[in-house]
Amino acid sequence: MTAPVIGVLALQGDVREHLTALTGAGAQARPVRRPEELDAVDGLVIPGGESTTISKLVDIFELRDPIDKRIAAGMPVYGSCAGMIMLATEVLDGRPDQRGFDGIAMTVRRNAFGRQVDSFEAPVEVDGIGGGPLHAIFIRAPWVERVGDGVEVLGTVTDGPAAGRIVAVRQGNLLATSFHPELTGDLRLHGYFVDLVRTTS
Repeated sequence: MTAPVIGVLALQGDVREHLTALTGAGAQARPVRRPEELDAVDGLVIPGGESTTISKLVDIFELRDPIDKRIAAGMPVYGSCAGMIMLATEVLDGRPDQRGFDGIAMTVRRNAFGRQVDSFEAPVEVDGIGGGPLHAIFIRAPWVERVGDGVEVLGTVTDGPAAGRIVAVRQGNLLATSFHPELTGDLRLHGYFVDLVRTTS
């Protein structure tokens, strides 16, 4: 079975960790910084980082229109943390000039869990991923305030003050999490995305 080619948007954030996790999950992983590099991939990961910075760099590197068109054409995309913000149709507490890709019909709250010092870890059950809860790392993470039609809630926080908050969603070929699976060594979520890309490419 041919390994799907999956790009990681390599403008800012934890790019290397996603490349490593995707490779471990059976994909051919490549950094994407230019439109021609986007043309060569079957799917894309938008990593964690700083969403306003990523938004600006997407324009500087002339990637906004190409990514919009690939999303509209059905390319699978996975966004973690800042990537979740970039995929949302509405962002609360974002900067006025911040623009995403309007891919998933959801409202997210930027930095909802607090500042860097408020980062935490928690178990999260994700629908469609067996083997027990994922060990989820939240770093200045968003959460999903509400979802629209066609959005499947895959995971919520089950304990603590953030219990009940939505932290994993899917709409069609688009997947997003508030947390950072690339930092744990657990490849199950990346494997889930690799399988999604494989079935659509």
